[in-house]
This record gives sequence, structure tokens and C-alpha cells, in this order.
Amino acid sequence: MSPPPAARYGATAIALHWLLALALVGIFAVGLYMTSLPFSPARLKLYNWHKWAGVTILALSALRLLWRLTHRPPALPAAVQAGMPRWQQVAHHATHHLLYLLFFAVPLIGWAYSSAAGFPIVFLGLVPLPSFVPANPELAELIKPWHEISAYALAALVVLHVAAALKHHFIDRDGLLSRMLPGRG
Repeated sequence: MSPPPAARYGATAIALHWLLALALVGIFAVGLYMTSLPFSPARLKLYNWHKWAGVTILALSALRLLWRLTHRPPALPAAVQAGMPRWQQVAHHATHHLLYLLFFAVPLIGWAYSSAAGFPIVFLGLVPLPSFVPANPELAELIKPWHEISAYALAALVVLHVAAALKHHFIDRDGLLSRMLPGRG
């Protein structure tokens, strides 16, 4: 017997979730790829796309946070919550809070690095964005590893989040994942 259907997220929350998820996977893959390339016009083009995607992710994150603050998510079903040990409940909340923190931190650190390195961001090649910090090569070298570290931390949390969702779906079979799947319900 399957559990009763859990209360679902709304269409906007689902769309923002999956759009941000796809953008994060894409930008991480491009980031890994572009850093392995030799200096070339193709590498420079990918760096610009990476920056544009970062700005887009920052905007999507702001929109998602605004939506989340104005629209309460559905409560965890009582059976799911009762079946989760306390440490899992803490991990659930901590992971979501850290994800939101890194949704903002990673692109802002990248923007600061680009500014300090003296490479302004011109969104889509049309809209120049203000420099986050003054151009300073020493500062750029201090900031650069933080962008990489925070990006890897975000990737690790995304993997953890996906693993937990798949555990709920395939092992616990509690219907939790269906709350966020598009086109269901």
C-alpha cells in the first residue's frame, strides 16, 4: 500500500527549483571544462558565458528566495517527519539553508573575483555591471580559491540533496520526491 500523496509545491516553486538545478549543473560543468582549456578565444567566450550564467543564477536565486519567503512550502507529511531521526531533520534544514547561502555566495564571490582581476562583467555583452571591488591583482588571487571552494561546496550539497531525494523515493517510498516533480498531481 502506498502512502497518501504528500502536499505538493506550487508550479512556480517547482519551475524555479528545476530551472536553478539545471543552471547549476550547467554552470558547474562549463566551469570545470573552461578552466582546463588553454588560453584561446573559445576559453574567453566560455568565461563570459560562465559569468552571464552566474549573474542569471544570482537573479534566479533572488527570485526563488523572494518566492520562498512569501509562499510557505508544504509541510513534511507527518509520517515522513515521524520516520526521520532527529539528525536527518537537522540535516534537512541545514542543507536547505546552506544551499540558499551558496546560491548567493558562489556568484557574488565570482563577481568579486572578476572585478578584482580587472575583467568587468558585461551581461550578455550588452549591460555593463558595476565592479564589485576595485581591480587589484593581489586581491583577485585571494578571492579566486574561494570561488572554487564555494562552488565545490555547492556541488557537494546538490549531490547530497539529490541522494536524499532518491533515498526517499526508492528506499523509503514515502512520496516525498513527488512533491517537487513537474507535471504530477
